[in-house]
Amino acid sequence: MEAEADRRAERKKALTAVSSSLWAGAMTRTSEDQYQLSPRCLYDQAAGLRRAARAIERRLAVPCGKRVGKARGYTDQNERFHKQCRLQSLKTRLAAVEQRIASGRPAITVGGRGLLKKRHHLADAQLTEEQWRRRWEASRLFLTADGESAAPFGNYTIAVDPGDGAVTLVLPEPLRHLANAPRGRYRLQCTVLFHHLREEWIDRVTANRAVRYDIVHDPARGRWYLDASWSSDKATPPTPQEIRASGARTLGVDLNADHLAAIVLDEHGNPTGGPHTVPLDLTGPTTTRDGRLRAAIRRLLFIAHEHGCAGITIENLGFTDARATGRETMGRGQRGKRFRRTVAGIPTARFRERLRGMAHHHGLIVIAVDPAYTSIWGGKHWAPSLQQQTRTTVTRHHGAAVAIGRRGLGHRIRRRPGVTAPDQRIGQRRATGQTASPPRPRGTTSPPRTAGTPRRGGKTRPCRGDQLVLFPVLEDRSRGHQALTGPVCGESATLADSHRNG
Repeated sequence: MEAEADRRAERKKALTAVSSSLWAGAMTRTSEDQYQLSPRCLYDQAAGLRRAARAIERRLAVPCGKRVGKARGYTDQNERFHKQCRLQSLKTRLAAVEQRIASGRPAITVGGRGLLKKRHHLADAQLTEEQWRRRWEASRLFLTADGESAAPFGNYTIAVDPGDGAVTLVLPEPLRHLANAPRGRYRLQCTVLFHHLREEWIDRVTANRAVRYDIVHDPARGRWYLDASWSSDKATPPTPQEIRASGARTLGVDLNADHLAAIVLDEHGNPTGGPHTVPLDLTGPTTTRDGRLRAAIRRLLFIAHEHGCAGITIENLGFTDARATGRETMGRGQRGKRFRRTVAGIPTARFRERLRGMAHHHGLIVIAVDPAYTSIWGGKHWAPSLQQQTRTTVTRHHGAAVAIGRRGLGHRIRRRPGVTAPDQRIGQRRATGQTASPPRPRGTTSPPRTAGTPRRGGKTRPCRGDQLVLFPVLEDRSRGHQALTGPVCGESATLADSHRNG
């Protein structure tokens, strides 16, 4: 890290001589951030290739049509041959990626590699060479200035006057003769006006707090845009115990491929009101999908404010490993294909990040909990009762939303009391009230063991030889479902917000 800092210092010193210290700092920092991002992407790509290769190797080690432990062999020799070819392709790609990592010179395309490839396929992209050139130059345009606390209006390099919206920027040393304002500054003829979060922006610039500005050009519309962004103050989110003590409500949300299932819960974990279903259509271009996702999140925020909720509870989902291995772990055939398509269509990471930023600006907290068995227990214990209570259409996804909200508040998912302790073998108590006790067999010489029966010897679990008569084993329906005392992952948003105006 010290060597990288020294190299950046040398580059900044060389650029300062031909521009200025402020512009040189912005350029070197942005280029360094882009360089650091590229190795991280290479490491992630290498990790995904290794996971896919290990999954295929695990199945290749098992004969066709056989199963050894959890590993299942391929159906026939034809499929096995194609998987061997696939494994060789993955190893070749992995070797290339590892070579790029070892060289320390990742491939970086300023402006985007996708737009660069369109230069050789202008007919398919429906672009002329002039149109492509304008897009290419606009995407490579760099005009950014970081904010500085205690500087005039929060940014000395690019300043925006909150009174009249005038924009002035500091010119580099070779262009100082073009200045039309004092101190080597150039004032633009146009003015800007922020509409989104304008009051918050005015509070920052009037207090001379740091605000970053980015000037970008859209050649398709022929317009220039000024983006303002800043870091939000970090806040410590309340714990589930504090939320319950305050008597505030929470909104449990279950994320699905085509809709969001939500329901409001009180401080005791009981659902209040009817279930809510927010459609989620994520088809079309990237900008269209992002807009529809934001619209769905805005609907969730409206529901939360309408019912006086203090936060939103979601699942901490992640399908990175499953997507990397593909058919090796997510099934084959038409059923597996539908399941993989469903998993690929769930925007887990994007939904979580968008929700964090938007909820923070609305004064709500976001709690991410463990998604284990929420759909199973929610559909079994809460969907039937919701159906009977609301007299509306209730799916197992709404039951899962109840389970997610209860887990975020620190409650158990099961409705009936007396669930099994965290460890069934060494816990202080056993499950009670779950199922009716089976009738006691007649003619026995030893009563069945209970939780209060003292154990003999140093054994932690009685064996069948200790009993004179075999009794039916009670069904344990809570196996694998330990109680959670709080959210597995809970955090409030501290992301920067960006505003655009033309």
